[in-house]
Amino acid sequence: MIGLHHQQPFPIMPDLPTSQPQQDQTVAQAEQATQVLRQFRIVFNAVRSHFQQVERRVGIGGAQVWALNVIRQNPGGSVNEMARAMDIHQSTASNLVRQLVKRELVRSAKSTVDRRGVQLYIEPAGEQLLQGAPGPYEGVLPEALQQLPPETLAQLQQNLNQVIQVLQADEQAGGIPLAEL
Repeated sequence: MIGLHHQQPFPIMPDLPTSQPQQDQTVAQAEQATQVLRQFRIVFNAVRSHFQQVERRVGIGGAQVWALNVIRQNPGGSVNEMARAMDIHQSTASNLVRQLVKRELVRSAKSTVDRRGVQLYIEPAGEQLLQGAPGPYEGVLPEALQQLPPETLAQLQQNLNQVIQVLQADEQAGGIPLAEL
């Protein structure tokens, strides 16, 4: 074997850095993040388009239409009950009611049970407005979420909680209707 020269058929490649798999994973993760971002844009655009259509058709915002429908479904209900039904902050509900009363779509009457509170009733103009409003009144996203299987909804909730943590987002913002964002 001394005198034999063995030639490699291919040039010897230097060892790849051990970080190449990490780089591939980082690129794949960035591509997946871009795809997820695109999905968020599609969802947000669907929500925005629906609320724009509502406002063009009836002249008030989507949150007001939803509040009007909640009041119609619960005549004599309170602002707090409306806030719970819409899963919004009480002050946001009060502002919505104030706007609806100003437009004469809703009337408020002193509560017979609690003199500090008011009872809410839809006016005929409010009924007429709702008849012309495109549904779903609560918006397309709540409707879509309610159609998901329970396991999918649970997984989505868990995953969005992680996104909220990474964003260090103010969870108080969860009390603002999407139509007002």
